[in-house]
Amino acid sequence: MTSRPADPAANQPLKLKLTAQERHASMMLALLFAARMLGLFLLTPVFAVAALSIPGGDDALKVGLALGAYGLAQAVLQIPLGMASDRYGRRAVVVAGMVLFVVGGAVCALAPNIEWVIAGRVIQGLGAVSAAITAWVADATRPEVRTRAMAMVGGSIGLSFAASLVLSPVLTGKFGLSGLFWAITLLGFVCLLIAAWVVPAVPRTPTPIVQVRLRDVLTHGDLLRLNFGVFCLHFILMAIFMVAPVMLAERGAYQAAQLWQVYLPIILMSFVFMVPVVFVTETRRCHRGTLLVCVASLVVVLAALAYPMGLWATVAWLVAFFVAFNVLEALQPSLVSRLAPPSYKGLALGLYNTTQALGVFAGAAIGGLLVSRGYAAVFWLTACLALLWYVVGRRMGAVQGPSADKA
Repeated sequence: MTSRPADPAANQPLKLKLTAQERHASMMLALLFAARMLGLFLLTPVFAVAALSIPGGDDALKVGLALGAYGLAQAVLQIPLGMASDRYGRRAVVVAGMVLFVVGGAVCALAPNIEWVIAGRVIQGLGAVSAAITAWVADATRPEVRTRAMAMVGGSIGLSFAASLVLSPVLTGKFGLSGLFWAITLLGFVCLLIAAWVVPAVPRTPTPIVQVRLRDVLTHGDLLRLNFGVFCLHFILMAIFMVAPVMLAERGAYQAAQLWQVYLPIILMSFVFMVPVVFVTETRRCHRGTLLVCVASLVVVLAALAYPMGLWATVAWLVAFFVAFNVLEALQPSLVSRLAPPSYKGLALGLYNTTQALGVFAGAAIGGLLVSRGYAAVFWLTACLALLWYVVGRRMGAVQGPSADKA
């Protein structure tokens, strides 16, 4: 085994605090990402019922298309817009995407029937800026603190989901379905302003832009493993939440409007436990090990949830689920940004976000098909998928330190 030359920087202590600019950029970009995820999540708790108030809303297929159109449109354009952000800059792509988000929200709010809601959701999804935002976070932070910055963005997904459970019934009850869409539109407009003027500019890399082929990313084994991982993660999330609301309502005698009282503590407690895991991962640079431990934890948690249990045991297992989920949500895009060369970082993150969107769509669809077979069928399927993910993840190579991001 050949020895590597000593790196003087390796003996220097890592500065694991975000600088003021890194913290500001990460917080603003996390807010942008949260707005995008709210566009996906906010309708989920109420739309099947609220859609009955508009013509065509009693057609289950069209209602499903309205919910899924956003994710499918996102999946189609994540890669092209990720590549565009490499070439034309992150801010330009994000601003254009937020304009589409606002326009699509207005179309939905003014929609006279379900067909126009579908059209509006497609327009919203065409602004697929998740990859550009994630790449912007990578550009704005040093590698040694990037997982913490990604945790802000990844955590925004959990917060968005929790917020949707609380806000959606309240907004729909007060202002109707149209009012819910106007709230989404207003949030998008605020984020458009943030993207245009508040997020600090990041110096462009001196690396010249080169022609990058999709094959360059598709033949990168570790990036493919991370893509498979995010597909599994979001498939699992959406599939289990096809059964979790009914399961919690039955075990805790909750009404649907009261379920946020259970979800919110679960999400907040999971964030508390997530923080030390992220800190240890950064200080010890054990990214691959943390990933495997979290995926193995998902296997155990999902298998446990397949068995009958009381409310508090269910809540405890769901807290464990969201600890692993939030860590993986932060860790995986950070690993993508480390492994992808600068010349196609946006493309790599675009493919990553594409598979994430596909996981959301597939998890909801297949989870819905399995609901009739009982809760256990959904949990056993997701446990098996997590086990397959663990097997695939074990083949990942060792992740280099912060310098790998500059290679």
